Amino acid sequence: MYSLSTTPTEVSKALAERHKTLRKQLNLSQSEMAERSGVSLGSLKRFETTGKISLESLLKLAHLMSRLGDFENVFQLKEDQSGMESLFTSKD
Repeated sequence: MYSLSTTPTEVSKALAERHKTLRKQLNLSQSEMAERSGVSLGSLKRFETTGKISLESLLKLAHLMSRLGDFENVFQLKEDQSGMESLFTSKD
């Protein structure tokens, strides 16, 4: 199937690559990251290789790297701005 938008697989692989880069910037080995985060080493290796990981484990890894706040906007409801238009239209 061809699509111009990104796929879930592409997003998960990109997340895994960014995670791996951040982990290395923090000078943490995979085993250190696993131990400190509470995520199994196997799960961490699978994530960095394939992008597959449970949400709970991903959040644990993000928390260890002080990036948990990055998830606060996921599924955030967008504000209804239809009323904003009335503020800028004149009633004259």
